[in-house]
Amino acid sequence: MRLCKNAREHKEEAMDLIKAFTEEQLKKEIPQFGIGDTVKVYCRIVEGTRVRTQIFEGTVIAKRNGGISETFTVRRVSYGVGTEKTFPIHSPNVQKVEVVRRGRVRRAKLYYLRKKVGKAAKVKEER
Repeated sequence: MRLCKNAREHKEEAMDLIKAFTEEQLKKEIPQFGIGDTVKVYCRIVEGTRVRTQIFEGTVIAKRNGGISETFTVRRVSYGVGTEKTFPIHSPNVQKVEVVRRGRVRRAKLYYLRKKVGKAAKVKEER
């Protein structure tokens, strides 16, 4: 099944428009952090007319690349309950990401930390 010349050109133009729009939305300065790092994520929360900044501190257990849809997952345990949040890097609601400490890990996804409790869930610090 072939596309006629006009349809192919139309498809290419649409792809160019989408690419231009997404490049415009990308952040210029992407924070430098890796898997296993403990980070503070400053997230903008809108409650009605009020706007406030909430800090979510935890260990980065996953990163997913892919242009505008690039995300990272942060896990923390508070009061014995594990909580994970996935943040889009290029979202305007993510104000900044601050690295608290660097972690030394040997894999790309740290999903095994979900099963660990207490000191076993800690990641060694990079020296």
